[in-house]
Amino acid sequence: MRCPIAGLAGLVCAAWLAACTAAPLLPPTDSGPRVHDIRVVSNGWHTAIVVPGSELAATGLLPEADQFPGAAFLEFGWGDRVYYPAREKTLGMTLSAVLIKTPAVMHIAGRARAPGRTDADSEVARVALTEGGFRHLVRAIAGEFERLEGDSAEPISPGLYPDSHFYNARGTFHLLNTCNTWTARMLRAGGVKLSPSGIITADELMARLRVAIGADELSGGHIQ
Repeated sequence: MRCPIAGLAGLVCAAWLAACTAAPLLPPTDSGPRVHDIRVVSNGWHTAIVVPGSELAATGLLPEADQFPGAAFLEFGWGDRVYYPAREKTLGMTLSAVLIKTPAVMHIAGRARAPGRTDADSEVARVALTEGGFRHLVRAIAGEFERLEGDSAEPISPGLYPDSHFYNARGTFHLLNTCNTWTARMLRAGGVKLSPSGIITADELMARLRVAIGADELSGGHIQ
């Protein structure tokens, strides 16, 4: 799913970019073995995070995972509440999503396999996390859902794929807080040493991720 930024980033003046907030602090250093493999997938516009379903469920930190019992992997994407779920996009939706602070949604998609080299139109980064880093990541993603205290969030609409749903999410979407900014923030919560500050596009995120994890970890369309 593409973020509503194509052709509009050039309209933003340097003063807006300078207003980006400082990067959040990294979680406490965890020097343990990197035992969890996650994926970051980009279609050139939108980025999402893919985690193993069984490892996610074992943390007990994200109750919505129970709604996808047969999924080997779960993909998490965040975006504008109107634009992201819409089957047909309009210019008005695009301008509203980019230029105005608008409510957000979370998209969860169940996947039978992890994204990889067979996803020809995608760039995929494999990121290895420690046990502590993985739990920090899951806790950060879990904190992005709007839910009643103690309850699992309920879907608000079908998702983009057969086994997927949209949920109300915390935060607001705008040009300086896109789906790619969100992905960077979640990765940093998991201990990945990249800053979300100034990240707008998928290319910007993936470029910083290459530096953070090493280009040899990357596979997919833009790398091959």
